[in-house]
Amino acid sequence: MSIYSKIIATRQTIVPLSLLSQEGDITQIKDKLNKKISNLFKGSLAIREVDAGSSNAEEQELTALANTFYDSERFGIHFVASPRHADMLMVTGPVSRNMALALKKTYEATPSPKIVVAVGDGAIDGGIFKGSYAIVGGVHEVIPVHFQIPGDPPSAKQILVSLLYILDVIHGKEDIK
Repeated sequence: MSIYSKIIATRQTIVPLSLLSQEGDITQIKDKLNKKISNLFKGSLAIREVDAGSSNAEEQELTALANTFYDSERFGIHFVASPRHADMLMVTGPVSRNMALALKKTYEATPSPKIVVAVGDGAIDGGIFKGSYAIVGGVHEVIPVHFQIPGDPPSAKQILVSLLYILDVIHGKEDIK
């Protein structure tokens, strides 16, 4: 029963759940992503990932993007060590009190236009840790969030499909701040 209450309590997300459950060939997703990244970011999308207090499940899925099956480097998605080099921030996990200031400083160090993506249920609203004394809450409690990718954790394929959706939305609007 608790899983149903969690599903019902999850807020509307920008990345539609129906999009995440689509079965599609990964090569088609990669080709579309490659075209979007080439058009919007001149060939390369630099992502800075920030673990704000997660269980490490989301990080494992993000790490899977670099394996030989997904090979995100091939079509221009790079994970960078410094927020100063990032086009996008991907934040995982509920924001713990100890990470709130570090997350805020990382956001401030990221050049504009800042694109922030909350990855996973914990990052969206605190997930199963919501209401804990050690948790500030979802990422939106500390920094502005533009996109949310639901899941506990979302799979690597769901993250790629969501990135494609996010790039489609960004292509439609120019003024993300």
